[in-house]
Amino acid sequence: MKRNSLFTIHYSLFALLLLASCHSPQVPDSFSDAGQAPDIYPDYAGVTVPVNMAPLHFQLMQQADEVVARFTAGSEQLVCEGPKVRPDEADWQALVAGAGADGTIAVELFALRGGKWLRYNPFSIYVSPDSIDPWLSYRIISPSYVTYEDLTIRQRCLESYEERIIYDNMLCSTEKDGQCINCHNYQLGNPRRMQFHARQNLGGTVVSYDGSTIKTNLKTDSTLSAGVYPAWHPRLPLIAYSTNNTMQVFHTRDVNKIEVLDAASDLILYDLDRGEVSTIENDPNEFEVFPCWSPDGKWLYYSSAHFELNDSVEAETQVIKGYRDIKYSVYRKAFDEKTLTFGPREMVFDAAAQGLSATVPRLSPDGRWLLLSVGEWGCFHIWHHDADLWLMDLQNDSIRTFDEVNSPNTEAWHNWSRSGRWIVFSSRRYDGDFTRPFFAHVDKDGRATKPFELPQDDPDYHRQLMRSYNLPELMMGPVEITPQEFADVLKQDAVPAKFVSR
Repeated sequence: MKRNSLFTIHYSLFALLLLASCHSPQVPDSFSDAGQAPDIYPDYAGVTVPVNMAPLHFQLMQQADEVVARFTAGSEQLVCEGPKVRPDEADWQALVAGAGADGTIAVELFALRGGKWLRYNPFSIYVSPDSIDPWLSYRIISPSYVTYEDLTIRQRCLESYEERIIYDNMLCSTEKDGQCINCHNYQLGNPRRMQFHARQNLGGTVVSYDGSTIKTNLKTDSTLSAGVYPAWHPRLPLIAYSTNNTMQVFHTRDVNKIEVLDAASDLILYDLDRGEVSTIENDPNEFEVFPCWSPDGKWLYYSSAHFELNDSVEAETQVIKGYRDIKYSVYRKAFDEKTLTFGPREMVFDAAAQGLSATVPRLSPDGRWLLLSVGEWGCFHIWHHDADLWLMDLQNDSIRTFDEVNSPNTEAWHNWSRSGRWIVFSSRRYDGDFTRPFFAHVDKDGRATKPFELPQDDPDYHRQLMRSYNLPELMMGPVEITPQEFADVLKQDAVPAKFVSR
């Protein structure tokens, strides 16, 4: 009994000491101004975020013994301490609610160095009342061209840090037979209407439509290949694809590591209800690629490069030797929903005439803005350090470099939110090697805010991940089909598509 009483007394004293050592973070009473902006990662200073975005967590990169951060939004105030500034979701939502009509959250960072406190120049984070689609999907892959098997398609809730795997490539890969999955895509961000490809082992295109999931083979005797780059029609059970004869070649003296080139490419249309494939465009002197529907479904936009092949020389050899001369422009074709046929092509942006190459056309949901990836040549701009985003106003055909969102490094693979107020795109702006998703707000006049990186719970997560994000796609909700269910479908025989001539 005496020992128990003594233990109780000692435990109580320990608890009191522990309680005394825990305290609420406090802003220092006295400090000097550092006279400079804080160096934070990710760089969230001055960014505009959706009202429903997860909290922005960041870290001070300058050396400090202690760090205190103060957030102020109207009458709301939050103080955090530590080099990693990580407000929780409840506190962040209180700040968002307190930001008021101007949406401003003011941020002050204090650092203790050599026993003296410094305050860095304050900065602001702006909250837009425009929400963003709540989910994002992407492929996570090594920034390499040889370790492609170790990859997944994942989905992330943008309102929190929850991440789920849609499909794991290793579920159907074996030591003997490898597989590669790519090109996930949705009909207007609907997770119940999606598709992705599997290549090599158990290859085929997996299409899920309102609860029914099949694996189909889109390669026929009349098509160049199976479907590659997809585009769902906005309303009908139709998917436009490019078909590509693709190859990789490597630079020996160039800042870019690799070129992904097409020796041939065409456009096809896949009718899900009928299981039929038909040709959209297959000019042998044109490399057609990256289809994209207009929001009303009446036009199909795409990129195409004119390249005349000599029949006496292997096509791949000609393309490799002349890769700098392959420059894509943007075209469109009218679409007849009743006959599923297309009209003649029309020029939209003659990038080749300017000595440039424009790829991945993506239209805003109101049909006014055309967002493009533009580089000096070629179609696979994610490997090009010079690639930038350009924005075209289809009301007056004016076009400009999208300077607000570009960086000295790669920008490519972009998409619009369903509201048309946000874009997501891939960028290598931080290190030139790893691709990560960035977001920016776009107003009604086509002006964008400073881009911000996908928030993570640990602000150092991306620098430790050592993987690239590939093909970010916004979604209205999560894909509910499990990875194992997709694997079971892939293990089945592919349903062959039937070619029809229209």
